[in-house]
Amino acid sequence: MNDSAHPAPTPQPPGFDDVLAAAARIAPHAHATPVLRSRVLDALAGCELHFKCENLQRGGAFKFRGACNAIFSLGEEEVTHGVVTQSSGNHGGAVALASRLRGTRATVVAPRSTPKVKLAAIEGYGGRVVPCDTTQASRDEVTAQVLAETGGVLVHPFNDPRVIAGQGTATLELLCSVPGIDAVIAPVSGGGLLSGSAIAAHGRGRGINVFGAEPLGARDAHDSLRSGERITGRVADTVCDGLRAELGTLTFPILREHVREILLVDDAQVIAAMRLLWERMKLVVEPSGAVPLAAVLAHPEHFAGRRVGIILSGGNVDLDALPELFGRSG
Repeated sequence: MNDSAHPAPTPQPPGFDDVLAAAARIAPHAHATPVLRSRVLDALAGCELHFKCENLQRGGAFKFRGACNAIFSLGEEEVTHGVVTQSSGNHGGAVALASRLRGTRATVVAPRSTPKVKLAAIEGYGGRVVPCDTTQASRDEVTAQVLAETGGVLVHPFNDPRVIAGQGTATLELLCSVPGIDAVIAPVSGGGLLSGSAIAAHGRGRGINVFGAEPLGARDAHDSLRSGERITGRVADTVCDGLRAELGTLTFPILREHVREILLVDDAQVIAAMRLLWERMKLVVEPSGAVPLAAVLAHPEHFAGRRVGIILSGGNVDLDALPELFGRSG
């Protein structure tokens, strides 16, 4: 987010202790999601896959972890005027749900392209939706307007150390339940999940390789790490509606320090991976959540013979769009 919507100086990145504190804080509210296996997918990938099923998290996505940690970290005075965020869907629903649990209200700035199922979730949890255009500049401008109007507190979807620490609890749980993980891979958009995953993984063991997975049509994270500079201002073109944001000022340096590589896949590979998860594991996973499996299958040289943790980030799918989605992988 630019300075107009987030005027405070960039905060310090969270550490492993912050992830541990987040795990304790959200434990009364968040699900400890299962880790599932598939022999069929192991054989296809040529490695041992452990799927952390955040599609089964409250709100249908990992986003509840970060939103819950951030909102329950706030003082009583801070939540008086409510919580404000921007989101393409899952984070907005998570903020609305966590705000309801905390006894405050949420306003979510959402692009007009946000899937109806995700908008319905935000409103179903009691959140107010304020529409904006799909560009990051529009998101930031409208968010700044809402903050000025409401006096609410901003819970940014990824450029917030409390959110990053909360997202890291998914990988923390994965590594606690499955010993000997060699590599962790998670999708990347704004970088909150991948940053938290990397901090948690390297807090448990510096030898764990951390990878990001990103669609070709939204490859700003890949290109940012390659160039050494944060790339902004692009318009994403991908079926993965949850992966269209750009890296934040806080997440970019974390990824530069901790992430080995961002692996790219096209939309057809993503949908094919999504179909495998539905058919072989009976898991409802959205396109954004299937990107890591697609990346493992497309880049086997990084994972052959290894024990790999995959973060299935969410399962909020527009069921009316399924025929068109699955038709693309045929």
